[in-house]
Amino acid sequence: MGKTAIILGATGLTGGLLLEQLLDDNRYDKIKLFSRSTCGIHHPKIEEHLVDLFELKSHQEQFTGNVVFCCIGTTKAKTPDQETYLKIDYGIPVSAAEMAKENGIKTYIVISALGADKNSKVFYSRTKGRMEEAVLAQHIPNSYVLQPSLIGGSRDENRLGEKLAKMAMAVINPFLIGSLAKYKSIQPETIAKCMIFLDNNSYPDSRILSDDIKQIVN
Repeated sequence: MGKTAIILGATGLTGGLLLEQLLDDNRYDKIKLFSRSTCGIHHPKIEEHLVDLFELKSHQEQFTGNVVFCCIGTTKAKTPDQETYLKIDYGIPVSAAEMAKENGIKTYIVISALGADKNSKVFYSRTKGRMEEAVLAQHIPNSYVLQPSLIGGSRDENRLGEKLAKMAMAVINPFLIGSLAKYKSIQPETIAKCMIFLDNNSYPDSRILSDDIKQIVN
């Protein structure tokens, strides 16, 4: 019998690509999606739960499976209110980890960000760092935190600042070598592949930096 995977954030860029890869992966029989809007894909593997993610714990009974892939995240431009930002980037991943622990799910993989630090003076980095600490504190047997640098690819949303940053990184990337390699931009397909690899293989570190994400799938 194949695995049941849970995805949070399947309507986002990386989460959507992860979903596509899982649909083509014979190791997975069922993919449960928890999101506020539909992914728009009809497939026999998909079990879609349209829910208020801020009230995720009210769906504890349905939150069962073998692995949780958490691809939830927002930006300062999209969510300028810090209280709402905290609910999304901290509250949802931590609630999901607590639910996974309570329901005996053995693997939890979450996307964070390079530079995450619970002691940072930068709100974004501090929030990610606090989230990582709270997730790992659940002591789920196979817990992994991915820390990608700027994620490439194209989104449907109009994020001018992000587009300009990606253009700049395309020029700078070749010069980022050695200890600076971790700052190179990374493709969302690479992150998705790494998440699936980690669910099916052991890895010595809980926190995985951007350049290590690339090495894992190469």
